[in-house]
Amino acid sequence: MKRRRLLIIPLIGLLLTLGLGVLALAEAEPEAAAEATSRFYQTFWSLLPPIIAIGLALITKEVYSSLFVGIIVGGMLYSNFSFEGTLTHAFNEGIVASLADAYNVGILVFLVILGIMVMLMNMAGGSAAFGRWASEHIKSRAGAQLATIALGVLIFIDDYFNCLTVGSVMRPVTDKSNISRAKLAYLIDATAAPVCIIAPVSSWAAAVSSYVSDGNGLALFIKAIPFNFYALLTIVMMIFLALTGLEYGPMAKHEKNAKENGDIFSGMKNLSEMANESANENGRVLDLVLPIAVLIVSCVIGMIYSGGFFAGESFINAFSNSDASVGLMLGSAVTLVITVVYYLLRRILTFKQIAESIPEGFKSMVPAILILTFAWSLKAMTDSLGAKQYVEALVNSSAAGFKSFLPAIIFLIACFLSFSTGTSWGTFGILIPITLGVFPLSDPLGVVCVSACMAGAVCGDHCSPISDTTIMASAGAQCDHVTHVATQLPYAMTVAGVSFFAYIIAGLVPNVLVALPFGIALMLCALVLLRKILGKGEAENE
Repeated sequence: MKRRRLLIIPLIGLLLTLGLGVLALAEAEPEAAAEATSRFYQTFWSLLPPIIAIGLALITKEVYSSLFVGIIVGGMLYSNFSFEGTLTHAFNEGIVASLADAYNVGILVFLVILGIMVMLMNMAGGSAAFGRWASEHIKSRAGAQLATIALGVLIFIDDYFNCLTVGSVMRPVTDKSNISRAKLAYLIDATAAPVCIIAPVSSWAAAVSSYVSDGNGLALFIKAIPFNFYALLTIVMMIFLALTGLEYGPMAKHEKNAKENGDIFSGMKNLSEMANESANENGRVLDLVLPIAVLIVSCVIGMIYSGGFFAGESFINAFSNSDASVGLMLGSAVTLVITVVYYLLRRILTFKQIAESIPEGFKSMVPAILILTFAWSLKAMTDSLGAKQYVEALVNSSAAGFKSFLPAIIFLIACFLSFSTGTSWGTFGILIPITLGVFPLSDPLGVVCVSACMAGAVCGDHCSPISDTTIMASAGAQCDHVTHVATQLPYAMTVAGVSFFAYIIAGLVPNVLVALPFGIALMLCALVLLRKILGKGEAENE
């Protein structure tokens, strides 16, 4: 009966879209039959596919079918409800085109190689050895969480790399400390994009810099860092949660089960059973640390190589011009070869065991690959319907009248756009050029607005169930994806609310010495108030 209900909900979504589409077509102006342009192009309807996908994912707890329904809805709107056009656009220009994109393929190869490496490290006993070492040196749940945060901050090169690396290294540590997988996924996600967006040497800095045409992109990025309230306040919140033990929302249930009952999954499927089946008892900590260290170095070299460093470019220019997909793919491939040779020389694994781990590692990444493919395809649907241009027109038409409140407004728009499309980089590309068109680089308010673009984009990306970073944080923690989204959403919204008020202050007084301390103080006050309210509630229930 429950399964039937889950099937009925997506069908209702499709029927609702059909009905709304028919009404919209009736109101639209008639066009020539030969015209291929969608009647829903650059209208509010262009945002309908991601809205339906996100809504269904949260209702049904089933992300694959929800994303697929969103893709089909996008195809229907693009083709003006033509059956043939829907199938052609959804599959040929959506799913197939996303898988044929060179950048996306590079990320998928990187994912597969990381899955294989994680399987190798587990089979060699490196993860188990690190867990034993950590259990001797990290004695508390707070220490395990702080260690996870510290590692996430240190791996600031790229969010994809951050999610999977921190997950594979810290899972044994947090498991030993009875920290739920949902909490681990939050810590990974909150130290991925929010850290990369305030790191000058990162793929995110390169992406933001590329949107400034006069060559001052990196300088603008550095100036905007102190005003990136969402990223900075997220770090403040994580440290506060780790030190005080404050938990609220759905996360509280997961952490209570983990702490009191040792149930780190809280009813979720144990996604790491296969990885832990045949761990080698002779593994050493070095069997985990060395491959990770080589991976970091190799990925940095791969990224500056893709940016032309070995062709004469400076390190900064090479990193700014780097292709994260190529760099991460090449770096991970080199690391895999070195890791295999190292394990063979150590005689910790046989060649047969290594060969068997390759398909197993691939299989461990299939859920993440499937979700990423659908998420990219859904983004292609919204792009083809002109969702970016629709939001851009809204911003341009209303920007002039709200100058002092523009940072807060841009923050909200960036949150909404990034949440709906699941991409922060695409949000940068829309809003940063608009902001620079309104304010010159010499205007302090312009720097605040650019930072609001980046903060809002990261916030929406952090919350969105169709974001690739959110998907890979789930994969890194080996946590159910919908559970991860539901448990981290209250935390992200808390920081977003405080950031909104901080941007109001920054718009009125564009001075970081005023706005940033205000934001930090407001964040701490909100958390202390939450702790008191929740403490009273628990006392009343006892």
